[in-house]
Amino acid sequence: MKTKTLIELVTLSSSLYVLSRDTHLLDKFNDWSEKRKEGLNKIASDSATDEEGNELELMDKILNKADQVKEELESKIEELVSKVYKKINIAHLDEIKALNEKFEQADAAIALLEARVNKLETKS
Repeated sequence: MKTKTLIELVTLSSSLYVLSRDTHLLDKFNDWSEKRKEGLNKIASDSATDEEGNELELMDKILNKADQVKEELESKIEELVSKVYKKINIAHLDEIKALNEKFEQADAAIALLEARVNKLETKS
């Protein structure tokens, strides 16, 4: 009898936990939907006109806002990419070519020095 009661209590508590978690999730969804609804209402209530002075329809306002968001996103992505390139020090093709030229010059200088050392060794 005690085991049955204990199992029922555990089952009840787990069910209550799942229900409370679900209600918490639903509350978050409600908060998010309220915020999005306020944003859409703001877009709809703002007056925007086209080149001819006619007020834009809701869909046109949404499309304009989407274009603005797209431009902002592209600029932020561009900034982040440039920061990443600077942080990981990715070399450009011009820099690689310049380094290869310096490497070839250094090889030539080393070859000359080796020739001089060999010449001095043969004299002694």
